[in-house]
Amino acid sequence: MKIVRILFTHLKPIFEMLVLKTFRRPFFVARSIFLMLPLMFFFTAGVFCQTPKKIKTIIVDPGHGGQDNGAHGDYEGTLGSLEKNITLAISMKLVKDLQEALPEVNIIPTRTTDVYMNVHEKAKFANDHHGDLFVCIHADYVDLKTGSRIVGYKTETYHTTKYVGKGKHRKKVVTKHTREVPIRHYYKIPTSRKGTSTLILSARQTNDKVKALEGGDLGFNTEDDDSSTVINYDSPEYKASALLYSTRYFKKSYLLASIIQEEVAKSTGRPDLGFWQREKGLWVLHATQMPAVLIETGFIANYDDERYLNSEKGQEEIAQAIADAIVKYKSQVETARTIANTSTTQQ
Repeated sequence: MKIVRILFTHLKPIFEMLVLKTFRRPFFVARSIFLMLPLMFFFTAGVFCQTPKKIKTIIVDPGHGGQDNGAHGDYEGTLGSLEKNITLAISMKLVKDLQEALPEVNIIPTRTTDVYMNVHEKAKFANDHHGDLFVCIHADYVDLKTGSRIVGYKTETYHTTKYVGKGKHRKKVVTKHTREVPIRHYYKIPTSRKGTSTLILSARQTNDKVKALEGGDLGFNTEDDDSSTVINYDSPEYKASALLYSTRYFKKSYLLASIIQEEVAKSTGRPDLGFWQREKGLWVLHATQMPAVLIETGFIANYDDERYLNSEKGQEEIAQAIADAIVKYKSQVETARTIANTSTTQQ
């Protein structure tokens, strides 16, 4: 509605001119009506085009896959699990839960087996299937500290050298020695950090997101060899459109992330590490034409989290919590739009 008010301010003089000319000369009556009808249609559309957009398709992306194992357990006492297997297991349970909770919505996983898709392919997959929501499942990892312990001793031989005498009588004397030295075993220490977090695209990172949108609602084309459309990316008009669209998706992603964290903490009783904005390393969130979140379900480098993520109970709890969050998000988004539209229409 802000855009409608701005346009009305700029177009007001045109309306006034048309009205004056209409009263001065009957000739302008038909012409004025002809010119005003499209403008009236535009403002009417500005009010009624805000019909609730239903979420019809949800894309579920199990992180990594194939030759890309993702994070792996490498601390002392680890199960040796691979992130790609954990994300696939949780994602398949999430797909099932969403299909049961939202039978009217098309739930599409990017992969159902241990296959590799790069982030560009995943983003294209989501866009080609006209997703309304993109949910990426991952498991977190941190660089681990190295510990060591003495597991025994061994005898080490070493030599010392000294010189005795002077002048031509000076000579080298090498003495052999032995000593006991500890045998150390080095290992990775599991992190104490555990819990679930959700990542979203930073509100400031709009370039890649906008380029994805150019193939959608904005009607632009970013193919390098396309000479039929010339876009001035520095123009105020383009930047205004970019900000509008990136802000729209940021707000929805932010809302979904907050609900997911709330539901996971409530349902699983595990630490809530919050939701974060990331500016790097999340290209798949940048390149999707829809609200998108990346859920770090737990730390594969944490003793408790790794076992929880590998258990049927843990996978089912996380999947169900995420599904409940998505159902709540869908209800809030669609209801909020309906209420806003009704209010706008009644004013």
